[in-house]
Amino acid sequence: MAKEDYYELLGVQKGATEEEMKKAYRKKAVQYHPDKNPGNKEAEEMFKKISHAYEVLKDPEKRAAYDRYGHAAFEGPGAGAAGPRGGGGGGFHDPFDIFREVFGQGGGGGGGGIFDEMFGGGGRGDSGRDGADLRYDLEITLEEAARGAEKEISFRKHVACERCDGSGAEPGSKRVTCPTCRGAGQIRRSGGIITFTQTCPTCGGMGTKIEKPCTACHGEGRVLKTTKLNVRIPAGVDTGSRLRSSGNGEAGMAGGATGDLYIVLSVKEHELFERHGDDLFCEIPIKFTLATLGGSIEVPTLFGKGSLKIPAGTQSGTTFRLREKGMPALRGGRQGDQLVRVHVEVPQSLTGEQRRILEEFARISGDAAEPTSKSFFEKAKKFF
Repeated sequence: MAKEDYYELLGVQKGATEEEMKKAYRKKAVQYHPDKNPGNKEAEEMFKKISHAYEVLKDPEKRAAYDRYGHAAFEGPGAGAAGPRGGGGGGFHDPFDIFREVFGQGGGGGGGGIFDEMFGGGGRGDSGRDGADLRYDLEITLEEAARGAEKEISFRKHVACERCDGSGAEPGSKRVTCPTCRGAGQIRRSGGIITFTQTCPTCGGMGTKIEKPCTACHGEGRVLKTTKLNVRIPAGVDTGSRLRSSGNGEAGMAGGATGDLYIVLSVKEHELFERHGDDLFCEIPIKFTLATLGGSIEVPTLFGKGSLKIPAGTQSGTTFRLREKGMPALRGGRQGDQLVRVHVEVPQSLTGEQRRILEEFARISGDAAEPTSKSFFEKAKKFF
């Protein structure tokens, strides 16, 4: 059975940075951790796989060997961290060791990082809390979706406090071990034969407290502020498209990582065009003389004027296609088309001369209205 690709297991590209891999692993590890999925063997096996993948890719030598030789780099006699020829110390660690390393779980009265916040372990320490991801809904025009655009958006979010540089402590002050939980981040309460564990109310589970809170952010390490950001919108986006702006979400607390900003797009309805995938659709009126005799007309497109040839004898409702006048493909490839449906306009009033000429045309063509009308209703009788 073919082994799964380590990059795919973590959900990152081959050229991902160390920080991107760590962030991806953290999300996956939380999702599949056995404590979150008790009794689920599939989740437990997946947890082991992603931990194994991260163990390889976080190490520059192991990663280089994997990129070059694939899984063969760690198979066979002598295979180890340095590749198929050994020399780097073989074998892999317990997946829980990798998890604790990434989430910062320590021993004794020190910090346990985010591990303990989510899974109820020992102390948490001062590793901080990551900031939340944010969502911004942005409405754009169809023209902007077709050509691409740059928009400035403004929103409020928590940013790192400038006075304390995000630490939450007044300059000159520092964090000290919480006197209530003695650095554990949790306290135990006895209720008869049952012992309850709960987050320390003094330090909020951090394991440490600030000697003197920052006067600007009151010890939180961040403040609410209006932020402006220029967003580049690529050509070809549609309603529901999401743009990710890394590191522009909420600031973390006590040194935690900053979240991401997701811009969710919606495209306004256009007065002339309807969008169907990468194709555009519109309807235009034409003179009945043009439909009869044929000719060329100019039609609007999102990229300027286009020329449309109308063959002689064109019927109302006929649809024509203008190649590559539709929406550009978001991820490259052939541009969509513009579909033009024509409706033949019948004049509502005629001059005496126009009416005389049309009556003469009808006579020559044998288009007497009454016999044609009678013929139609005679044929239609069988349907009633």
